Amino acid sequence: MIESERIQALNSREIQRGRFVLYWMQASQRAEWNHALEYGIQRANELDQPLVVLFGLTSQYPEANERHYVFMLEGLREVQETLRRRGIAFVVRQALPPDAARALGADASLVVTDAGYLRIQEQWRAEAARALHCPLIQVETDVVVPVRTASQKEEYAAATLRPRITRHLARFLRPVETTALKHPSLHLQLAGVDLSRPEALAAQLPIDHSVKASPLFRGGASQARARLKTFIAEKLNRYAFDHSDPGLDGVSHLSPYLHFGQISPIEIALAVRGARGKSRASREAFLEELIVRRELAVNFTYYNQHYDTFEALPDWARDTLERHRADRREYVYSVDQFEHAQTHDPYWNAAQRELLATGKMHNYMRMYWGKKILEWSAAPEEAFRTALYLNNKYQLDGRDPNSFAGVAWCFGKHDRPWAERPVFGTVRYMNAAGLKRKFDMALYLQKVEGLEKEYC
Repeated sequence: MIESERIQALNSREIQRGRFVLYWMQASQRAEWNHALEYGIQRANELDQPLVVLFGLTSQYPEANERHYVFMLEGLREVQETLRRRGIAFVVRQALPPDAARALGADASLVVTDAGYLRIQEQWRAEAARALHCPLIQVETDVVVPVRTASQKEEYAAATLRPRITRHLARFLRPVETTALKHPSLHLQLAGVDLSRPEALAAQLPIDHSVKASPLFRGGASQARARLKTFIAEKLNRYAFDHSDPGLDGVSHLSPYLHFGQISPIEIALAVRGARGKSRASREAFLEELIVRRELAVNFTYYNQHYDTFEALPDWARDTLERHRADRREYVYSVDQFEHAQTHDPYWNAAQRELLATGKMHNYMRMYWGKKILEWSAAPEEAFRTALYLNNKYQLDGRDPNSFAGVAWCFGKHDRPWAERPVFGTVRYMNAAGLKRKFDMALYLQKVEGLEKEYC
């Protein structure tokens, strides 16, 4: 059974006499552990109709480039293969997603979609809801606890959201039941984009081709599951101790797959929670990041419409940065210098080079990276724009609630005031001495050099 809290009608249309039920897949790009897909199958079975799955492939997604598109298309190719084994037709149409949903939805009895928490994703669903002549039903499947169930407002910090999430875990953290489709749809003649060669398809799209595909991360549910299996077997037991160390590879590397919906957070959480013989402290630390911290980011972008601007910061953070606007900066760098890793700091440069080379930066260095952009920019608003620009352009998990929340955290979001100092005011400060005190930074520099030699 799919929990009722996950299901929301986006319009009030009546069910039509269509040829099929349509699942408009957009955020949750996977064919398993997907509440929206299973709900679509259940409704199709009730109506004695086949189910068709649609993806709208737009070349106009803000800030996306070839790196993101290749990863996504690799995942969609696998979605098509998996759905075919379940007897379900998967159609990719090159169009704005709401236009694709409206066009194919004209032949549907009803349309099901998944949930997105960014402004553009909500706009797409609202446009489709107005245009469709049949019901549009949204099913949340990329969070453990549905965002409105967890909280009815923007939460101040993890400490305020954690108890709200925890009280609902027993109800929502459980396997997604698979339903067999009564009437296969593979026989339907529905034109779509050829997904057999993702890189070739991406090369043909009118998108930004300046950032090439990651040589380290390939898209798809099978890749995500392989990384999850390796993480549990080799890294989970020491996660509580190793995940913050930039010189070690103690993290799961699952954030790109979560961003594109190629793996369910519920599948990950249940696998980690059920891992036998692994440290309880490490399992709890990982689940804190996966559920509480990740869903705090979702809460942020869902309830704060300024999530991608300086206005998203709490009043105290904006006030303290304003008071220190005129403070002398020892270094001031341009966006171009930041982008090409041309600062005086070898650790910051290494973090940026890791990002350029692979499409991902170590999580702890990502915090340091953002803090130093604030310190080395002429104005705090400029620093905020620079951090978001670089993050969204190069990170495979950029343009994600976690990314927007992570950048904002560097400027005081979901944090508290600390000791006052120049430039930062009372926003939390980080420095190179702290890195060297906590970690073997020479090891991190060696790691990045090795990645560049292997992949660049």
